[in-house]
Amino acid sequence: MTHAIARIGRDAPYATQIDFGTHGLVADEPVARGGGDAGPAPYELLLGSLGACTAITLRMYAERKGWAVEGIEVALFLHGQGETLNIERVLTVTGTDAEQNARLAEIAEKTPVTLTLKGGVPIATRFG
Repeated sequence: MTHAIARIGRDAPYATQIDFGTHGLVADEPVARGGGDAGPAPYELLLGSLGACTAITLRMYAERKGWAVEGIEVALFLHGQGETLNIERVLTVTGTDAEQNARLAEIAEKTPVTLTLKGGVPIATRFG
């Protein structure tokens, strides 16, 4: 089971330690929003997750196909607010041709995190 634990204390206004088993990082809000900018903001983490999943999935697909992909860059931009939120994803892949890029664009729409975001996922909240 995938899991994460987020902890916030009183030392810094919004700095939050996030532990993922043997890995960890700090999330925070930018100074303009009252934070200390000690790490990425929550929406930046969301975009980072989508970007990592996209890059990893495309690399795996290209390897299975035997394509000589030199590099993959996934730039992500969050636009709007509230119910008008949308994500723009820009792929830059080196070492592929137009036909391969078209296929990679199709695959990008089917990555696990992409499908989760597009389909939504129920969240059950309780006190422990």
